[in-house]
Amino acid sequence: MRIAQVAPLAETVPPCLYGGTERVVSYLTEDLVALGHDVTLFAAGGSRTAAKLVPVVPQAFRLGPDRRDPVAAYVRMVQMVFDRSGDFDVAHFHVDSFHLPTFAAGRLPHLTTMHGRLDFPEITELLRRFPDSPLVSISAAQRYPVAFANFVGTVFHGLPVDLLRPTCQHQGYLAFLGRVSPEKGLDAAVRIAGAAGMPLKVAAKVDASDQAYFETKIRPMLRTASVSFVGEIGQRQMGAFLGGAAALLFPISWPEPFGLVMIEAMACGTPVIAFDRGSVGEVVEDGVSGFVVRNEAQAVGAVARLSLLNRSSVRTAFERQFTSDRMARDYLGLYNQVMTPCGGRPAPAQCGGAAGRGLRPGPDLPISGPDKYLLL
Repeated sequence: MRIAQVAPLAETVPPCLYGGTERVVSYLTEDLVALGHDVTLFAAGGSRTAAKLVPVVPQAFRLGPDRRDPVAAYVRMVQMVFDRSGDFDVAHFHVDSFHLPTFAAGRLPHLTTMHGRLDFPEITELLRRFPDSPLVSISAAQRYPVAFANFVGTVFHGLPVDLLRPTCQHQGYLAFLGRVSPEKGLDAAVRIAGAAGMPLKVAAKVDASDQAYFETKIRPMLRTASVSFVGEIGQRQMGAFLGGAAALLFPISWPEPFGLVMIEAMACGTPVIAFDRGSVGEVVEDGVSGFVVRNEAQAVGAVARLSLLNRSSVRTAFERQFTSDRMARDYLGLYNQVMTPCGGRPAPAQCGGAAGRGLRPGPDLPISGPDKYLLL
């Protein structure tokens, strides 16, 4: 199959440091190549891949020189893919909605993985304007605000099975990994660790937009000896950081679409203590790969119960659902689906589908790949 993968330009693929979507695109691209497919990756210059690389911009935006109008680069990238429509059997977009007007006519079979939150009014309005565009959600929870949209499947993120390996024993600290922003809950993580009487190590980046929040809210909380701020780390440091933790704290306050860091911890055999918002209940198996809690008090109680969990069972939970090989094969099924008549459109009765008719996930969720649904 000839596949175009269209990646964000904020980071290289894979990113040098932090970057969730670009890492997922990298894992997917490399596994598709390993499975024998002809893959072309549209991404920032400096990306590293076994696929054919089309460097849309010389450098990724975040670590490269300042660009006044990144939108122009995305519009150009979409046109580049469109101009080469005859070179591909299917295009897979990871760039939000930039391409929707261009590809609405259906010249090239395509689908779009929605990597962000979908509960904003402007997203609802946009998706109603493009009802035929085939979309993929990364959790069942992510699609609830726009259940009318043409979701052709739900595919959980995955990691290469040997990318991160479990350690036999933790080093007695709790971990926070990700981005310093109000919705990620670092302030709650500091309070939870303090109440549980355990040290907290924080590996996180601070975006310019969150700098004021960091200085006023977070920095004063880091002045205790029990909190160690490591800063932003890359893939090479992640295994040791997560593998050495007694648990990952994930006290989010927003509808997390997936939460890649949760499966990164699980790959290390490290349990996750997470607030029950967004995708958390689909990713963390309560009492097996971690604890799903509702507030800080329950999180403190969960820390006290970590000895009840088996780290090898946490790793097994990762291997069962969250490998990149499984992710790639799920996407291949969806590529074939959108390449067939009616496969990528809201399905009328003769097409056998149920997209766009007000659906909710069936009781057998979590599901990866082509979903099963019950009509409301």
